[in-house]
Amino acid sequence: MGQLVAPPGWPPTVRPPGAPGWERTAAAWLLDLCPPEYRSYPVLRRHDVVLARFAVLHVEACQAAVRRGLSEARARLRDVADQATVEAAVETWHAESARLLAERRAVGLVEEALSGRRFVARL
Repeated sequence: MGQLVAPPGWPPTVRPPGAPGWERTAAAWLLDLCPPEYRSYPVLRRHDVVLARFAVLHVEACQAAVRRGLSEARARLRDVADQATVEAAVETWHAESARLLAERRAVGLVEEALSGRRFVARL
C-alpha cells in the first residue's frame, strides 16, 4: 500500500483515502453535515458517493443563503434591530461564509475520493 495522503482542507475526523474503514468515517461525517432527515433515505445510507453529492449541494445551498442574507441584512434588519445588532448580524454572516467555504472544499474532496480520486503528497 502506498502512502496515505489527505490533502489540505480534508476533514480531520475522516481517515485518509485508502486507510482501513475510511469510507465509513467519510459517510458518518457527511451524514453529520447534512440535515438529519437524510439519514432516513436508504439510498443515501447505502451509496456513499450519492450521499456526498447530496452533501455538496446542501453546502452550496447554505452558501447561497448566506450570500442572500448578506445582501439584504442591513435593509431587512434596520427596522427591527438597532445598528449594533445589525452589524453583529452582518459579521455573523461573514463568519458563516468563511466556515462554509472551508466546508465546501472538504466535502468536495471527500466526494472526489469516494469517486476514486487518490491524492499524492507534494514536496
